[in-house]
Amino acid sequence: MENPLIDYTGLPPFSKIKPEHVVPAVNLLLDQCRRDIQSLLTLNETYTWDNLLQPLEEIGEKLDKAWSPVSHLNSVANSKTLREAYNECLPLLSEYATEMGQNESLFKAYKQIAEGPEYHRLNVAQKKIIDNALRDFRLSGIDLDPKEKARFKTIMQELSSLASRFSDHLLDATHAWKKQLTDETKLAGLPASAIALAKQMAEREQMEGWVFNLEFPSYLPVMTYADDRALREEVYTAYVTRASDAGPHAEKWDNSPVMEEILALKHEMANLLRYHNYAEYSLATKMAASTDQVMSFLNELAERALSVARQELDEVRAFAEAEHGLRALEAWDVPYYSEKLRQQKYNISQEELKPYFPASNVLPGLFSVVKRLYGLEISKSEKVEVWHPDVAFYEIRDRDGLLRGQFFLDLYARPHKRGGAWMGDCISRKRMGGHIQTPVAYLVCNFSPPVGEDPALFTHDEVLTLFHEFGHGLHHMLTQVDYLGVSGISGVPWDAVELPSQFMENWCWQREALDLIAAHYQTGASLPEEMFQRMLAARNFQSAMQMVRQLEFALFDFRLHAEYDPEKGARVSEILEAVRQQVAVIRPPTFNRFPHSFSHIFAGGYAAGYYSYKWAEVLSSDAFSAFEEHGIFDEETGRRFLSTILEQGGSREPMELFIAFRGREPKIDALLRHSGLAVSKTA
Repeated sequence: MENPLIDYTGLPPFSKIKPEHVVPAVNLLLDQCRRDIQSLLTLNETYTWDNLLQPLEEIGEKLDKAWSPVSHLNSVANSKTLREAYNECLPLLSEYATEMGQNESLFKAYKQIAEGPEYHRLNVAQKKIIDNALRDFRLSGIDLDPKEKARFKTIMQELSSLASRFSDHLLDATHAWKKQLTDETKLAGLPASAIALAKQMAEREQMEGWVFNLEFPSYLPVMTYADDRALREEVYTAYVTRASDAGPHAEKWDNSPVMEEILALKHEMANLLRYHNYAEYSLATKMAASTDQVMSFLNELAERALSVARQELDEVRAFAEAEHGLRALEAWDVPYYSEKLRQQKYNISQEELKPYFPASNVLPGLFSVVKRLYGLEISKSEKVEVWHPDVAFYEIRDRDGLLRGQFFLDLYARPHKRGGAWMGDCISRKRMGGHIQTPVAYLVCNFSPPVGEDPALFTHDEVLTLFHEFGHGLHHMLTQVDYLGVSGISGVPWDAVELPSQFMENWCWQREALDLIAAHYQTGASLPEEMFQRMLAARNFQSAMQMVRQLEFALFDFRLHAEYDPEKGARVSEILEAVRQQVAVIRPPTFNRFPHSFSHIFAGGYAAGYYSYKWAEVLSSDAFSAFEEHGIFDEETGRRFLSTILEQGGSREPMELFIAFRGREPKIDALLRHSGLAVSKTA
């Protein structure tokens, strides 16, 4: 049959891709890749960039171009048949990747180039690709004996399938639960926008009244505003027990055994490669030098934040008791009374800000910010095939009108779409003779959709998320590196890849930028100055509590992988409890099963790497402080960030790039200042 995944040119033909195309295309392309690579190795005895490495990039890209839309559609338009096809391919792809990583002939060819005269004739990006490849051969088990190699390959296949199973369980559990309300009094406290969304969801489900679910635009307003404490408790319980042995769907999609298997296999794999644990293995490709350095970094931040976080929670407790007579503050009360306290102290809320952040203004505002920073023009293109009517497609051009990148934008939460927000690689930049392949990104969020005739209205937090993901997109699309292995985010260490994304968030707090982003959806009025001042005053409200929450995630992740003991098993609850005793101020109920939905580390790329968010936040805060010094739209500083960070991809070490931009190594001071913790170091 004609298969749209094979040899398509340009953008993915989404409407033509069917689940039945996936497995045949992957099998055919894997066979073709194996034959082509063997042919390359056989044709030559002396290897060069042109007769081996460049053709290898082309071979790999054929497979990537077929798999990219499949993987993407599995996340944004999930169906039973697509999921089955996707999952059937995972072990095949894992087997192939390990096979290439353990290919002795290929390894010797890379070594020959690295050790011969050819290497010294290559440019920095080409050398980096070779250096990374030699490292990755070692991390794929090239030095193992045949029995160990076979075991390594099996482990990698099993891990790939387990990660997908974890993600599937979470998706199914999230979408299985809904709460119908027919009594209007139960809606007390909820903002009109949340009620309207619940009404729209009820109509979609052909149900009476109002329907709430566990997608974030529905879940968060209930936890933040619903006066009905029993409703908050019910929704909280459903949310924190997803894919676990507890809660309303106990054991139906339980990730407990999945987590145990993943952690055991990762530890075994690390041991095979002569690392003491998976955390050590993880750092082999990262900016951080050692497990001790990561733990010291996280512990120092905890030391800075913990006493302030305790004071912040005590303030909520005292407020809830004094103002509302609540003596025992539970986990489902904290967001609700925190919001009440924020209102009392600063008279500001996300809901009050929403009318000033309609999608119809936020997007052009974001594009204006990018234009002022980097001289880029962003325009919408109507003639591109997309996977859902909500999705739009855009082009980015530079000052000279040159096409620099393109992106799909999928903003709203809906059924059959994975939660969260992310940037995905659709097409990467490369040079093809005299022609440059334009990089294309997927930018995906899960915001509240438009309700009725009104445009989508974003919370300020959602605006931050959009800017964050757009920062990732710019890193991918603005690269000037011509080789797939290190163009865009490829080859960028995981603990540096968040720098451009977190960096972009800073403009969401600047008056000059907000004048471009914010305008009332009915009147067109800009954000009032007094409201902006209230928003700024509330910026660091509970910032220490937020800091220790992130540190709880990061320490739990790192210790889980660093301290794994095959004799004792994963000890997920035990390690989480130990971390909470160290850094947590909010003690969740015993039924809370947070790890079961921690997809970043069990189904994403952040295993023993969640610390990367805080690590990169040091870099991004310090980088932004250069704009604070020279002006937030200073043209020269923007041009320097573009040329030293965004355009370099993974072609150089991130510390080298940071120093090129900032003139020195990063300091923690700006992060502490932006978090309101600059003077708060206590034991």
